[in-house]
Amino acid sequence: MNIDNHPCFNKKSCKDFGRVHLPVAPACNIQCNFCNRKFDCVNESRPGVTSSILSPDQAMAYLADVVEAKPNTSVVGIAGPGDPFANGDKTMETLTRVRATYPEMLLCVATNGMNIHPYLDELKAINTTHVSITINAVDPDIGAKIYSWVRDGKRSVGPAQGAELLLERQLAAVKGLKERNIMVKVNSILLPGINEDHMVDVAEKMGEMGVDIFNCMPYFPTKGANFEDMEEPGKDLVNTIRKAAKVFVPQMTHCKRCRADAVGLLDDPLNQKLMDRLTYHATAPIPLSSAPKYCHEAPVEEDVYAFNSFVPRPYVALATREGALINQHLGEATQLHVYDLNQETPTLVETRNLPKTGGGDLRWQNLARTIKDCHTILVSGVGETPKKILGTMGFTIHEVNGMIDLVLMALKKGESLKHLVVRAQTSCGECRGTGTGCM
Repeated sequence: MNIDNHPCFNKKSCKDFGRVHLPVAPACNIQCNFCNRKFDCVNESRPGVTSSILSPDQAMAYLADVVEAKPNTSVVGIAGPGDPFANGDKTMETLTRVRATYPEMLLCVATNGMNIHPYLDELKAINTTHVSITINAVDPDIGAKIYSWVRDGKRSVGPAQGAELLLERQLAAVKGLKERNIMVKVNSILLPGINEDHMVDVAEKMGEMGVDIFNCMPYFPTKGANFEDMEEPGKDLVNTIRKAAKVFVPQMTHCKRCRADAVGLLDDPLNQKLMDRLTYHATAPIPLSSAPKYCHEAPVEEDVYAFNSFVPRPYVALATREGALINQHLGEATQLHVYDLNQETPTLVETRNLPKTGGGDLRWQNLARTIKDCHTILVSGVGETPKKILGTMGFTIHEVNGMIDLVLMALKKGESLKHLVVRAQTSCGECRGTGTGCM
């Protein structure tokens, strides 16, 4: 194993050695305003895009095809289309199997750093050699302009609180990786009008922390993203920033903004034959023994792991009886109101009909598809079964009562919802009260 044979970390090797990204990580734990993850897309070449999602079994079968077709492949990476550590189990299973099957292969992951810390020792144990972390700001006030929301476990927070939490996790990740002698590249997306005057500060901080290489990556206009109307920064601005940042940390100047299913040399166009093999393996049956589960009790026929969590989730769904209050149990709801929190004030997008009652777990799986572009569900109550199924599929569920506008603004600002939480129906036993507490 020659760690210099990574084409992204070492420009000298990019003409001779290739990489393959295995798209096994569809879910993401943050929503960047510049990002729009896409599945089944062959018309764009940028991060967040893939033509298929693979399970670890499918990824290993596909990798065998790649190694045969591209024997100069030196790196196996996982770069989405979501975040590897929002899909930690699948990411680590895939990397561990690659290490066992191809012991000389370099292992690399590209992450936002939000949830990598629990996996640092595992990454070191399987000799992961390279990690890229995207850090767009080292000032939370600037970060709050870049992120719509951040999910910590099953808890989602808004831009201000989310940016602060994300930065804390990112700095801890860089520190932990360097302590384990893992090479670190920091990608920083240059967003004109947002962080262009802050990029050198990011580079300086990364240099202080011992980062190996810094990639000032110009924003690429992305349809469907919140920043879709932002113009791509010019080469002169990029070069000026790189020159100033070079004082603090070595610069990457040959980035190709690779897809989540990129394969071959950095300059290689999409290989149609290998893309066909990727699609073939993605549609191959998954052995029951490795099939993902919605809940711990029983397997299901569908692959939850390939659920549409690669679709951006900018919205919030809520249950209401009359359109003014969040006051309906999820099991009773026939409709959910879908709101966009990215506007100046929360805006109703549409009302969606829900699957009819009955059908067991399938009802909640179908509900998840109905609101697949939502990250949070607000209801006055929810049963344990839907809570478990929807939670496994990446939804945050809050049981609250209150005016819709007030609850959504609190959620948008990242404020606590504790005062809105539905109170348990209990009584003191000394009276015949309603169970809402003594007055």
